[in-house]
Amino acid sequence: MMNANKPIIYMDNNATTAIAPEVLEAMLPYLQEYYGNPSSMYDFATHSSSAMKKARGQVAALIGATPEEIVFTSCGTESDSTAIFSALRRYPEKNHIVTTRVEHPAVKNLCDNIENLTGRKYHITHLQVSADGTLDMQQYKDSLTDDTAIVSVMWANNETGVLFPVEEMARIANERGILFHTDAVQAVGKIPINLKETAIDYLALSGHKLHAPKGIGVLYVRKGTPYMPFLSGGHQEQGRRGGTENVASIVALGRACELAVANMQEENTRVRALRDKLENGLLASIPKALLNGHKTMRLPNTANISFEYVEGEAILLHLNQHHICASSGSACTSGSLEPSHVLRAMGVPFTAAHGSIRFSLSPYNTEAEVDTVLEVLPKIIANLRNLSPFWEENS
Repeated sequence: MMNANKPIIYMDNNATTAIAPEVLEAMLPYLQEYYGNPSSMYDFATHSSSAMKKARGQVAALIGATPEEIVFTSCGTESDSTAIFSALRRYPEKNHIVTTRVEHPAVKNLCDNIENLTGRKYHITHLQVSADGTLDMQQYKDSLTDDTAIVSVMWANNETGVLFPVEEMARIANERGILFHTDAVQAVGKIPINLKETAIDYLALSGHKLHAPKGIGVLYVRKGTPYMPFLSGGHQEQGRRGGTENVASIVALGRACELAVANMQEENTRVRALRDKLENGLLASIPKALLNGHKTMRLPNTANISFEYVEGEAILLHLNQHHICASSGSACTSGSLEPSHVLRAMGVPFTAAHGSIRFSLSPYNTEAEVDTVLEVLPKIIANLRNLSPFWEENS
């Protein structure tokens, strides 16, 4: 039976993050005291509008943009949809999109739906990935045509942490006069980003991936880039996104971005070292375990490991008994018996893909927590394999 007083070991930060105490402190006044609508004319409302202006600058500073290029949205998914539909509406004569086989559903499912739209035939090129999750740049170059309206490639894969060369890809697209969008939801706050030095036209980020609340996101739109609002309505966001702004969450996101700038070195040193200790320890202590994704071209916090001949969901249930939170690389939890589309695209063997676990760390994780997982998980895998006839046949 679980001990309700035992502390949680949270290693699922690619799914969502805890709100940082400093972020909560920053947003509370705008839920309680300064609740004025930032579009109103009276002095009371200037508290909200001034706070939003400050937050816009904080977000811009994290990603190397200007405040005028920041559009506040509800989430990364809205930002992705806004960018892609904006390009398609701006260039109605073009009917081609280039993306990858391993995109987050926010882009993958959107492109699938666009391809099946009635009344207009769109063609989607899904770039392949290699066994280590990386892209073939020659295939990318060959995929671009005069009919390509937009390229949409994630900066970092949410399941494996693999980083894509989006800066180079954006430059190539720009040379062809093609718009470039990146879903950077997993990358922002974990690796340095300076959009002033890139040809990226649109970038999506989400607050709850960097210790801000859920329900707040950003779309970066490079100055001069064609743009058409996805949500029409009032004049908010300089006419780029209708709807009364979520001031408290915008303030929270700004503070979270400020903290991310301060914590970037820790993310890429201490957090990376914890990730490596966890990853190397599991691979060394558990037979037939394999790393999914490139060894070095990855986010500093993410490790995706497959354990052959066991089910990911069974592993998670046993980890949960020890108050350890992680994610499965399988889509079984959503009612499908198929493993993750990312692992399938990488060609991970069926016997391993179903037993894939993603650990994603944050600066709040400790070495003691890593030691606990290294003690607990090998025993869980051994016990589950002892119950598996497939393990007995193949061990």
